[in-house]
Amino acid sequence: MCGIVGLFLKDTSLEPNLGRMLTEMLITMTDRGPDSAGIAIYGTEHKGKVKVTVQSDHPDRDFADLAKDMQQALGGEVTVRVNDTHAVIEIDVAWAAAGRTVLAEIRPDVRIMSTGETLEIYKEVGLPKNVAARFDISSMSGSHGIGHTRMATESAVTTMGAHPFNTGRDQCLVHNGSLSNHASLRRKLRKAGMHIETENDTEVGAAYVTWKMQNGASLGEALASTIDDLDGFFNFVVGTKDGFGVVRDPIACKPAVMAETDQYVAFASEYRAFVNLPGIDHARVWEPEPATVYFWSHDHAPTATEKAA
Repeated sequence: MCGIVGLFLKDTSLEPNLGRMLTEMLITMTDRGPDSAGIAIYGTEHKGKVKVTVQSDHPDRDFADLAKDMQQALGGEVTVRVNDTHAVIEIDVAWAAAGRTVLAEIRPDVRIMSTGETLEIYKEVGLPKNVAARFDISSMSGSHGIGHTRMATESAVTTMGAHPFNTGRDQCLVHNGSLSNHASLRRKLRKAGMHIETENDTEVGAAYVTWKMQNGASLGEALASTIDDLDGFFNFVVGTKDGFGVVRDPIACKPAVMAETDQYVAFASEYRAFVNLPGIDHARVWEPEPATVYFWSHDHAPTATEKAA
């Protein structure tokens, strides 16, 4: 099962409503994935800074004095914004790698959810409406975001096993389906230096796309490569700092629908997730084609499609 939602805003006037719209879409997909949920929000960027979103099962203990302790270890300004079991740490971009090392040393029980200049990921075990409420996702603004409701099949119901997965700066992925070659691909990607923490096949898909992009592929090219290199069936929705991409496997057995207006592009596992979006009655609605990459970018033309090789 599992449910995917995504929203890419073309109209900047809608950005204050991104969290609210994504939350409504996510909750609508509850019966596709009631055990855990997560949302990635691409929000405000502070030039020269990187956000490290972290999670703790003991936030009162782990987040207390976190900014002070990290400042002492890194030697510069650190800010920490706590949100329930998560916290967003902002540090200088130059300290991104060192920040991960310092966190492991001073807060070994803290887990990194995402790293990026605009990206923040919030995910937890529980019903989607409860996960969204505890982080007040509906109040968040941003340019685009993706979300996922999970029905665990191949791995345990845990916070780390929930989607989205972040494996590259400002990049994340959600997935509906099952990969059959994830174990061998996980070993290959780890040897190539990719950081993979869980046994979830979706994290392997995310790491694969990141690896391809780190080796020179565009988002569209990386998604097209999944057709040949990933065995199984899948819908992938990927977010990057400036874009939003979708690809389905050649059989396309998992449900997917898209809607586009002059104001936004939306993706969901079922049409009912769109019903509260503005102007949906006049949107172009279609089912994405198998083995076809769709992507939108704020830096380029707002809409593009590319047949996968």
